Amino acid sequence: MKVLSNIKGDKVIWAVVLILSIFSILAVYSSTGTLAYKYQGGNTEYYLLKHFIILVFGLTLMYVAHLVKYTYYSRISQIAIFLAVPLLLFTLLTGTNLNEASRWLTLPIINVTFQSSDLAKLALIMYVARLLSKKQEQIKDFQSAFVPIILPILIVCGLILPANFSTAAVLFTTCLVLMFVGRINLKYIGAMILIGVVLVGVFVAILMNSSNQGRLGTWKNRIENFRSGDSEGNYQVEQAKIAIATGGFFGKLPGNSTQRNFIPHPYSDFIFAIIIEEYGILGGFFMILLYCILLFRAVRILTRSPGTFGAFLAIGCSFSLVFQAMINMGVAVNVFPVTGQPLPLVSMGGTSIWFTSIALGIVLSVSKETETPDVPEVINASKPAKNGE
Repeated sequence: MKVLSNIKGDKVIWAVVLILSIFSILAVYSSTGTLAYKYQGGNTEYYLLKHFIILVFGLTLMYVAHLVKYTYYSRISQIAIFLAVPLLLFTLLTGTNLNEASRWLTLPIINVTFQSSDLAKLALIMYVARLLSKKQEQIKDFQSAFVPIILPILIVCGLILPANFSTAAVLFTTCLVLMFVGRINLKYIGAMILIGVVLVGVFVAILMNSSNQGRLGTWKNRIENFRSGDSEGNYQVEQAKIAIATGGFFGKLPGNSTQRNFIPHPYSDFIFAIIIEEYGILGGFFMILLYCILLFRAVRILTRSPGTFGAFLAIGCSFSLVFQAMINMGVAVNVFPVTGQPLPLVSMGGTSIWFTSIALGIVLSVSKETETPDVPEVINASKPAKNGE
């Protein structure tokens, strides 16, 4: 087939994506039974078909994204960031409110919800990668390098923060890693962390003195429940623990989960617990291994990338996805408080899967260039490579 012959880039990443997609279809089909009986009259195939279509469209987006030469994403990032900021502001002010959080925009006519932070995450990572690449000659300078890079980070993360603290934290951390890889002065990175903490503190203080505390009350309850270990307040986590404990080493086999009937949102936030229940600890470790392989291959692409922009792009997109995956899995095993972060490419979702697929397509686009024989093997850290962007 012509499509298969056009598939380029890191074959290991393609294999990881395929395996995660198979896990996703099996886990979502198994965990949406209660949802199907509640909303679809017991038609369990409805969510399977819906998720399958979303995944196929996501893989199509990944395929198209990987065909685009990675240097074009430098220009695309400029458009995307100027679209993302107004969208975030519009979502914050007039977005669809679910669970006391305005995270979604409902598209008219088709009545489909769109999470603007998914676009903003990818747009900011691409834009920061572009700025770091362009500023390599003066990267240690505060005025000409650090300030232009930190401003869009603070604006985007600040607009995401009120409705979605965990997404803002993941994005902020990813930008820190990118800046570290991009050789920004460590004292400036330290100052950025301090600025972030201060801004969050100011935001919390304002909400504390407000009659409507909004999401602050939710954050406070989650942290207090996590610290106290109160079973009543940690119902989701307690049910997830039961799923993990009863799964044992080899699991109950696909489709045999019992806790899917008790865990709220077993198809998204706590899908990792369902995977362990059905596939055992062995399946859980295999899932962790897949994400670790993805990060390892991204580091390999970074060291072989023909330009600094490609290197930053690959590590930024990959780290963000893997870090989010580790948080989701950490919540399921009660290492972190409940955050609401989906498991990338596995949890049921729409825009989350699509933007994850685009991010992976971008990584594959960069990896295509590393297959060329005349590509330098390693980027010289002391002498920045020519960007070509």
